[in-house]
Amino acid sequence: MYNTILMPVDVFEIELSEKAIGHAEFLAQDTGMIHLLHILPGSSARLFRGFAAELRRFEEHLTREAKEKLDGIAAHFHLPSHRIQTVIRFGNVRDEVNAAAKALGANIIVIGSKNPTIATHLLGSNAASIIRYATVPVLVVR
Repeated sequence: MYNTILMPVDVFEIELSEKAIGHAEFLAQDTGMIHLLHILPGSSARLFRGFAAELRRFEEHLTREAKEKLDGIAAHFHLPSHRIQTVIRFGNVRDEVNAAAKALGANIIVIGSKNPTIATHLLGSNAASIIRYATVPVLVVR
């Protein structure tokens, strides 16, 4: 159905991703690739001036931990492992998801989301922000 599926994942809220796995698998069908994407917050070099080595070690630690968790999520799929890629980026969730979708040539973004609350409606959520600015179709799974 879709050749390239981008699935943003919060590795610290895996239950959201588990809801979306079945949908992403279905959309991938026989030949599609699924790209699991986790966004880590970007750090300001000016803010941490003088602590560059410690900041770099901290970012490396976060990257390793996120990679392990992404690999665990990838294991939940019933697809051959070569059809599931993991990607970790630093920055703003909305901007990085849309940049990754463009760079990968994604046909669709599949994202898990919480049921909305009043706080979500007032402040917005990552899923809502991605939908608002996406240039490809977005499937939100609740």
